[in-house]
Amino acid sequence: MPNIASRKAYRVGRSKTGLGLFATMPIKKGTRIIRYFGPILDSRIPAHDEIENKYLFELNGRWTIDGSVRKNLARYINHSCRPNAESDVRPRERKVFIRAIKNIEPGEEINYDYGTDYFKAYLKPIGCKCAACENKRKKLRAEARAERAKVKARTERKAKKAPTKGAKKKKLNGHAFSKANGRARA
Repeated sequence: MPNIASRKAYRVGRSKTGLGLFATMPIKKGTRIIRYFGPILDSRIPAHDEIENKYLFELNGRWTIDGSVRKNLARYINHSCRPNAESDVRPRERKVFIRAIKNIEPGEEINYDYGTDYFKAYLKPIGCKCAACENKRKKLRAEARAERAKVKARTERKAKKAPTKGAKKKKLNGHAFSKANGRARA
């Protein structure tokens, strides 16, 4: 049986993406951190199928947990493409636990991968804000700036060289003409 984190192993705090869940003490790999809970919705009931919020956690094709309940602190766990936790879904029991897949240090944000459906519906249109994606975008922006600077420097060098070549020699009636001595050369 996996270890279960104590009640004070996490806290809600300000994150880059809004509110997030942060570790307050070291959490070992494999430890059950928190349970994701709320009313269980049945997709066969039309009224339940019409509920639309960001805190729905799909157990399987039929059952979904509505995690919008204020006491459900697991709803504050944010998405990350390189998570330090994962969801442990138990559809028969209709329960979801969030479990650490890495050692989590105090002050570190707890996050897990929300999955492709949620990512495509909610995160992709605005862009993923996790640390891994932010660093990737930062690196791409730096590379693009460096490339633009290179192109600009190259065009400036070409522009600098072009007038000096044209000013040295001009052709007059098919012969090269130098401004320095004013004579035509054959």
